[in-house]
Amino acid sequence: MGLSAGIVGLPNVGKSTIFNALTNGKAQSANYPFCTIDPNTGMVPVPDPRLDIIQTFVKSEKVLPAMLEIVDIAGLVKGASTGEGLGNQFLANIRQVDAILHVVRCFEDEDVVHVDGEVNALRDVETIETELMIADVETLEKRLKRIQKMTDPQSKAEAAAIKAALELLMRGVWLERSDLDEAQREVLASLFLLSMKRVLYLANVHEDDLKGTHPMVAKLREHAMSIHAGLVVISGKIESELADLSLEEKTEMLQDFGMDEPGLNVLARETYRLLGLQSYFTAGPKEIRAWTIKQGTKAPQAAGVIHSDFERGFIRAEVFTIDDLKKHGSEAEIRTKGLMRQEGKEYVVQDGDVIHFKFNV
Repeated sequence: MGLSAGIVGLPNVGKSTIFNALTNGKAQSANYPFCTIDPNTGMVPVPDPRLDIIQTFVKSEKVLPAMLEIVDIAGLVKGASTGEGLGNQFLANIRQVDAILHVVRCFEDEDVVHVDGEVNALRDVETIETELMIADVETLEKRLKRIQKMTDPQSKAEAAAIKAALELLMRGVWLERSDLDEAQREVLASLFLLSMKRVLYLANVHEDDLKGTHPMVAKLREHAMSIHAGLVVISGKIESELADLSLEEKTEMLQDFGMDEPGLNVLARETYRLLGLQSYFTAGPKEIRAWTIKQGTKAPQAAGVIHSDFERGFIRAEVFTIDDLKKHGSEAEIRTKGLMRQEGKEYVVQDGDVIHFKFNV
């Protein structure tokens, strides 16, 4: 399954710096593929140390991590939904993404003018989210106009869900965090509403404040916690510098700043977690690969992520864990000891499972 996130933020908050660092940086290691799809979309590997552990025991030609597609949503300013800035140009891009990465400026810099004159993290959040909600109101009103005269049960249910959503939006409620029930959410899903998406806040801090001690970060963190949203503290300036370095130089710079890993690694993993995703692995002489699935996915559907034939002709899954691999040193030894589990159609794949699928079509 594809995983995508759209980066939003007001002008001069560091959005482009972070996007460019994410998508233009050198690949994480020789094994990790890297590509830019077009000027405002890039693919970023989701770092996973478990891949390196598997590679220690399974010699393979290449290692392929899970990938995160990042879309840069341009032209978002106050009034964007009514045509200010680039107007509605950004909407088509953002409708298709799974999550929103909201870059919020949490640093002072006289050389970087804030679009509203002063730095105020919570006001910036409100500005962006209001614009996205206004766009949703427009979408819902258009749809309601088209279906409200229809009398079939499906249209009636949709009209009722739209009216409930409109009422919430008019009160300034972000729909993903609202009390809409499952049936209503299902009905609204086909409209790809912006406020139905989960949000991860990226507090863009000064390079001297990597721990995020600025009062703005505290306010943003408090806000994120109150609405059960995620927050990652990141320095766009440092990340853009790291992106241009070789692996050795990068390691040295991280040590200088007292960082265990680039902030972008944390960002990729947090986006993954935010969307309720996990990885399972396949491992053989040709490639070791991480596959992305929703938590709670059963074995046949997990197999279908590789190829639809795998799901259609699913017989069983042969499963072992990375701990088994570390303990016994090879897949052959795991089989010899009778630890290779045979799992059927009802097996719920666990995060970190290493799997061989048996199928017949």
